[in-house]
Amino acid sequence: MATMTAAQRREQARADYDAFLRDCPTNQLLGRLSDKWVGLVVAALAPGPMRYSDLGRRIAGVSPKMPTQTLRALERDGIITRTVTPSVPVRVDYELTPLGAGLAALLSAVKEWAETHFDEVRTARERYDEQNPA
Repeated sequence: MATMTAAQRREQARADYDAFLRDCPTNQLLGRLSDKWVGLVVAALAPGPMRYSDLGRRIAGVSPKMPTQTLRALERDGIITRTVTPSVPVRVDYELTPLGAGLAALLSAVKEWAETHFDEVRTARERYDEQNPA
């Protein structure tokens, strides 16, 4: 059996999609998916298509810049589709693709976990802070 150099192992791992390697495309994709705005946008779109303004109202406290950047990135990744309907004013709808619907199930579960267990997390934080003063 031939041995491989470290560079060859890294190249093989990239070909095998090893997300623990910084240069692996799956590592970069996980970075995108772990963005809080991605999780909120995908969860908001899970029930069905939404207009940009409805999405902005659904995700309270977000600046107009973040949904725009997030929606563009998700469209590029094939997670959502953007449909422009010519009218006055122009109507733009966003909808999850089948790929996005699969992701929505996972991210919605994480969102629900956070909502369900936050009191436990807060208690753990308070206990930690008491035991480890700054």
